Formats: sequence, C-alpha cells, structure tokens
Amino acid sequence: MKRVLSIIRIGLFAFITMSVFNPDPGLCASSHRKVKKNHSVRKAKPLSRVHSRVVKQQGKQKTRELSIASPPDDAQSLNKQALLLYGQGKYAEAELLYRRSLVIRKNRLGAEHPLVATSLNNLALLLDAQGRYASAEPLSRRALAIDEKALGTGHLDVATDLNNLAALLQAQGKYAEAEPLYSRSLSIREKQLGSDHADVAQSLNNLAALLQDQGKYTEAEPLYRRSLAIREKLFGNEHPDVAPGLNNLASLLKTQGKYAEAEPLYRRSLAIREKLFSNKHPLVAISLNNLAELLQAQGKYAEAEPLYRRSLAIREKVFAGNHPLVATSLNNLAGLLQAQGKYAEAEPLYRHSLIINKKALGANHPSVAMSMNNLAGLLQEQGKSDQAELLYRRALAIDEKVLGKDHPQTITIRNNFNARSKTLK
Repeated sequence: MKRVLSIIRIGLFAFITMSVFNPDPGLCASSHRKVKKNHSVRKAKPLSRVHSRVVKQQGKQKTRELSIASPPDDAQSLNKQALLLYGQGKYAEAELLYRRSLVIRKNRLGAEHPLVATSLNNLALLLDAQGRYASAEPLSRRALAIDEKALGTGHLDVATDLNNLAALLQAQGKYAEAEPLYSRSLSIREKQLGSDHADVAQSLNNLAALLQDQGKYTEAEPLYRRSLAIREKLFGNEHPDVAPGLNNLASLLKTQGKYAEAEPLYRRSLAIREKLFSNKHPLVAISLNNLAELLQAQGKYAEAEPLYRRSLAIREKVFAGNHPLVATSLNNLAGLLQAQGKYAEAEPLYRHSLIINKKALGANHPSVAMSMNNLAGLLQEQGKSDQAELLYRRALAIDEKVLGKDHPQTITIRNNFNARSKTLK
C-alpha cells in the first residue's frame, strides 16, 4: 500500500500533509518539501518516497513446512475482503473483518500458528494506518515472535515481519529501534534471494527512507540508487515497479535542494505511469502531486497548480470524496494557494481536508493534527491569532499523546506554536 505524506514550509509555518493509502500492495509512499532557513521541519511519516508495508497472504510454503492444513476459505476470504476495504480507506469495516479472521485462525490453528501471525500483521498495519500505534505495535511484535519460533529467524516471512515492525517504529519516530530491524530484513533477503531480487530492492529502499528521515542523505542516496538499479535490471526502464524508485530518489534529491536532478526523475516516473495506466489512475495522481511539489518548491506556481488540480480530480473520482488521499490533495493545493497569498481560496480547502481526515481517521489521528497545524498557519498569516492558537494547542495535544513529545512532527507543531507566540510579543 502506498502511504502518501509531504511536509513543506510556507512563510513562518510548517505545512504538513496527511498520511494516506493507495491500492499498490507492498509499497508505502511519502514525500516532504524543502525547509526554509531558521525553521526545523522534520517528516512525520514517509509521499514521494516509498517504503513498503507488506500485507501477508496465506502461503503454500508455510503450510508445507508445518504440515498443518490451512483453515477453511472463510478466514482467507475475510482477509481478502478486509484488504480491499483497507485500500478504499474503509478502516472500520476492514478492522471488523481482520479481527474475525484472526479469531477463526486462533480457534482452529492455535495461537502460535504462522497464519495467526499473518492476521496479527495485517491488523497491525490497519491500526497503524489509523495512528493507533500503541495498539498496533504489540500485535506486530507478536507476529514476529510467532514466525521466528515456528519458521526460524532466517525465514523470508520473518524478514517481512521485521520490515513491517520497523516501518511502524519509523512512523513513531523510533529510528534507532527501526534501523537494525530493517538491516536484519535486508540481510535475510539477500541471503535467501540473492543480491538482485525485487524484495532486496524493497529493503534497500526502506532502509534508505529511514536514513532520509534522519537527515542522513549521503548514506541514503547509494541505497536508493542500488534499489532503483535492481528494479531497472529486473524489469526494464518502463516497468511500473521502476516508477517508485525514480520517485524516491527524486524525493531525496529534492530534499537537498537538487531540483535540476530531481525533476527529470519525477517526470520519468510520471511518464511511466501515464503510459502504463489510465490517466485517471491513482498512481498517476501520486506522480502528478510529487512533480507539482517540486515545481512549487522552485516557485513555479503556475506550472504546479494544474498538476495539483489534476491529482485532486483523479482522487475525488477514484476514492469518492471522503478518502484521506483526497484530504492530502486538498491540503497540498491549499498550500500552493497559501504560498501565493490566496488565503480566501486556501482556507475552505484546508477546512475540507480536516473534515475528511477526522471522518476517515478519527479525531485523534496524527494526520488530523497535521491538518490543524496547516490551517492554523494560514489563520496566523491572516492575523487570526486566537483561532490559530486553539488549533495549535489541539494539534499539539494529539501528537504528544499519540506520537510522544520528542517525535519530529510534535516538535514541528510545538515550534510553530512557539513562533506564533513570539510574533505576538
């Protein structure tokens, strides 16, 4: 699944997009925008970069190794239905089905069966998508423990579990804990699959994304380039799996202000997707959004705006009106309008984005805090300090509770609130 997120700086305030999903199994995307001087904005979660969350499916290899019959199709059917709902942003409905699948498997196979680990893993990913990290993390750890015991520490399913737990920790800003897990996952895959396998490329990409989150750009770049090279070698230069690699490398270059190097990579990624998919495909929307971000970072607002609007139109059509991806596009378009001083046009877009995120993700999701932060920045720029203060306080309370006081996103919002306070003195 693709998780999309970006961070930009507008004026004195940090602009942050929301986390969202796209139906692209095995991939999780993110992006951020360049930060202006004297302001420290860190990514909350990975939109133009891609790191993977793997939704595990029932595998024949597991069943053979354990010599235990798989459960009847009802559990697997529930799992598949839940995955479909998950991709549509219907999290409450998906959760119910994942939990039913988990209960069936526990009752029929026992609590230590790897298929129970699969259900735990998938439920953890869904909870993570809703920002319910405290609930997701023990499930992810339990899935890893089951698979390590049943399958051995060098099994490929263990590599998947390590990857997913690392991504969950990364989302919470626990970078020191996440890095060795990504490294272990990469090591298992290289040993089991060889150095030029697609799953190895995925692990390289994920580790690079984590390093990028920490500002370790010189360490991240060769990993992104190696990941991209593997995919180009395996699939050719115009394969859909190459597009995310181009996108991620471009994101890293953009973060460093290397716009001239990033732009042709973003355009290649977009060209691949437009050629292979319909112009109304959600992956095309992601590429349009990312290229628009780059153009905006260079002050090319007239070129960026139609791309943002195309991306928004695709998402509104594909996902109806209440999907977090629609909220992201509304948010990004609002940010562009805000950068041009078009406050009257930007404000209703920010408010609509906030309403969607609350409805889709719940009132205490970090993406809701991001929406509040962005709207607060706009209100502050218009001199509406009292309204801005209320939103900053609410956003900060959400992130301190869900992410912790030291998470980069929490720090960003706290800095924005403090900056607002200074301007009033």
